[in-house]
Amino acid sequence: MNVLMITDKLIHGGAENYFCRLENELKNDNLTLYAVAGPGELESQIKHKENFYSISRTKHFRNLLMIRKLIVKHDIDVIHANSLRMVLYFFVIKMLYFKKKKPGIVYTKHNVTTLEKHPFLFASLLNKSVDRIIAVSDFERENLIRHGVRKEKIKTVYNGVDLKKFPFRPKERCEDFKVGILARLSEEKNHDFFIEIANELRAKENLKFYIAGDGPQYQSILNKIDSLGLNDKVILVGKSSHPEQFIEEMDLMLLTSKLEVFPMVMLETMAVGTPLLTIDVGGVKEAIINNETGYLVKKYYAKEFSDIIIQLIENEGFGRELVQRARYKVESEFSMERMVNSTLNEYIQLNHR
Repeated sequence: MNVLMITDKLIHGGAENYFCRLENELKNDNLTLYAVAGPGELESQIKHKENFYSISRTKHFRNLLMIRKLIVKHDIDVIHANSLRMVLYFFVIKMLYFKKKKPGIVYTKHNVTTLEKHPFLFASLLNKSVDRIIAVSDFERENLIRHGVRKEKIKTVYNGVDLKKFPFRPKERCEDFKVGILARLSEEKNHDFFIEIANELRAKENLKFYIAGDGPQYQSILNKIDSLGLNDKVILVGKSSHPEQFIEEMDLMLLTSKLEVFPMVMLETMAVGTPLLTIDVGGVKEAIINNETGYLVKKYYAKEFSDIIIQLIENEGFGRELVQRARYKVESEFSMERMVNSTLNEYIQLNHR
């Protein structure tokens, strides 16, 4: 079985890390894996360079011709698209691909897409162009069905954490209590609310807030910090090449997003033993059970977030058992091995259709 995995970029992000983990870890005696991706800093993580091909992020017609050539050359049986743009690529390629045998197409839906604003077009594209859809949470599976995607096409396969890269480490309390957020600096990640929480707790001594990540809202976030006079309270640390180190260094991680599907940073935080305080968004509650594996808040109330932070600061033992339960949940339900094996099974079933 020859499989072609493809994504449009390899910048730091949940979908891109997922792509690299699969490329690194998928192994089967009857499987030959090829990978195609646009440029980005994660390209260095590609393990099997001999089977990796780079595409442009802008020259789409040239990409289409190159990918079609690869499909023919390597007699590809299954294509795994990791972005909606790549699904559109294969919609075009299918029209240009005249062999009797056509590869099966798997699509992993990682993120909320613009086309979902037009549910009929979105569902029609997936129903016609894709054979199997991997949803990374049950929340997203139900969302796809509501949009009109045929439910028999969809299988939930949760994201998985590399438990060796993200080992559990008990916390040692330092002088400052560190609250962090690790996310692309974009509107949907809602850094404004993170800063609002910091502002609510501005008078609390020995409490610092750290923002890791890069993106289009960098300047507006910096301006907001400055306008509120929080320059000594909220620190922008920039892009994080080693997310595990940043998460380990924090005493608490926050997730404040307006939109999520099933965030990878949530599982990574649970794995390393850092408590997570999150808004109830997307599929988050499939991993975070309030006061058992994390802290789940229903609405965007800075005061409610702040009260939990104060509890954690003032009661050192407050979250000790919680982080152990969080680690166990990741080990039993969200390991990388589980994700890789379930994805491989999707390939095999599609190839045997």
